[in-house]
Amino acid sequence: MTKVIIIGSGNVATHLIKAFYKSSKVQVIQLFNRSATSTEGIPVTNSYDELLNADLYIIAVSDDSISEVSHKLPFKGRLVVHTSGSVALDELAPENRRGVFYPLQSFSRNKDISFAGIPLCIEAGNDEDRKLLEYVAHSISRKVYRVNSEQRRSLHLAAVFVNNFVNHLYAIGNDICKKNDLSFDLLKPLIAETAEKIENMSPAEAQTGPAKRHDETTVQKHLDQLNTYPTYKKIYETLTKSIQKH
Repeated sequence: MTKVIIIGSGNVATHLIKAFYKSSKVQVIQLFNRSATSTEGIPVTNSYDELLNADLYIIAVSDDSISEVSHKLPFKGRLVVHTSGSVALDELAPENRRGVFYPLQSFSRNKDISFAGIPLCIEAGNDEDRKLLEYVAHSISRKVYRVNSEQRRSLHLAAVFVNNFVNHLYAIGNDICKKNDLSFDLLKPLIAETAEKIENMSPAEAQTGPAKRHDETTVQKHLDQLNTYPTYKKIYETLTKSIQKH
């Protein structure tokens, strides 16, 4: 059984621990976090010097801390990976073998999620380490992809558009509804239908709305409504122009 140590206590680390806990091929033998808080009864430490010998060390911390943490590891020649979409492979300390184990998903601590359908993007410095990462990834997911650092940065950028920015647009929609005594629930079937469409057609084909139709009368009415929301008005104008140009 492949022995893994997870370094970190955030959302990604928490969900990886739960996923590996259910695996019959991978065993998380130790956790490292500053508060020395255990999960699933797994031994935990907050001292780098107490880290055990493992086949794989997964650094699941904030992007800004990845390099610093990797340089604090008190050993050499072991396989150390991070889980970031935007941090390059070579930002890990060179004293150890380096890799990436990037789950392409948005994680919230209190929302359970199945890893089976989550794309896991892996990268490694050599074939042997790549095969090990594929084995570990396949132990929790059906979707495993080899993605290099440049591709992963682009994938992460695309993910910010389709996830973080789209969610912010939901927040704007919710705000407009609340200020006009409307329930955001009214929009949820529309959101679901829009998401379902792109399972079977391209986003360009699925695009609808006044911008797509070049319905300038409706666009202007919306802009007039947004005069009291200058930030939202600017976003509306920018997105309308982008849709029409696209």
